[in-house]
Amino acid sequence: MARASVLNKLEKEIAEINRALGDNLHTHVPFISQVGQHILLSGGKRIRPLLFVLSARMCGCRGNHLADFSTIFEYLHAATLLHDDVVDAANVRRGITTANTIWGNQAVILVGDFLLAKALSLAVTTDKLKVLQILAHTTTLMAEGEILQLLHQRNLELTEEQYFEVIIRKTAALMAAACQIGAILGGKPEAQEDSLRQFGLNLGITYQLVDDILDFVGDAQELGKPVINDLKEGRITLPIINALARTSGADRERLAALAREPEPDTAPEILAFLDKYGSLDYARERARWYTSQAQANLNSFPDSAEKAYFLAITEELLDRSS
Repeated sequence: MARASVLNKLEKEIAEINRALGDNLHTHVPFISQVGQHILLSGGKRIRPLLFVLSARMCGCRGNHLADFSTIFEYLHAATLLHDDVVDAANVRRGITTANTIWGNQAVILVGDFLLAKALSLAVTTDKLKVLQILAHTTTLMAEGEILQLLHQRNLELTEEQYFEVIIRKTAALMAAACQIGAILGGKPEAQEDSLRQFGLNLGITYQLVDDILDFVGDAQELGKPVINDLKEGRITLPIINALARTSGADRERLAALAREPEPDTAPEILAFLDKYGSLDYARERARWYTSQAQANLNSFPDSAEKAYFLAITEELLDRSS
């Protein structure tokens, strides 16, 4: 199933999610809706709410409420993006001007807090304590991930283990929660609930690994941000970690200097080091391994349209170019 056919077949679900995102954003403060719509309706793959909807349906949960509940995961994601852009002083996201550049840091941080509160208020509607516990734990992990990323800024001694600790908390935890909560609402036993949680976790790790690879080899227009943007903002990712571990002498000194103060015109030289030491290939191999793990996590579920979508999504996220 090619990427285009997956998205085409899920157009109805995506349209319902987009409707729900707008509907649930109504407040007594129009400014909140304005900023929220800027970050929420300016693009995005809707991966997190789609993971929830497909998980719930695969587990036998049906109903019109799924799209509304799925907005929890996009609101949480959007809140972190708003806060990220303030921390990173980012000017562009998804090819458009960031909200903090338009409205200022204070307003954007507060709207991010509103989206977090809105997500938790929607979660209460399930009347399931376990769902609230999972979301509370997940938001804690996400906050830890953001703080760890800040503490590791420009840390050229960052280890692979520390890198994965950050991306599991920052990215994978929310995807894992979306899948696990889908299983809970579908009434599946704990073994299958855990399989779907692991599926989301492995898929989330793959997603971030590919994102970090694309930061070096992607097209700036397709990505909606400049290349080597992560490095310019001080984020040391797996390709650089691996290259620094494999280099020595003058090569290591030069790569460390480039990573410490990257500039657009030094991107080709950085890329040459990553190619020379096979570090991009190494990161791709790690992404493939986590993809295969995610696919194996689905083995306990019978064949269904949703399972087929999941398998196609794992390949799509691995092969994406933006």
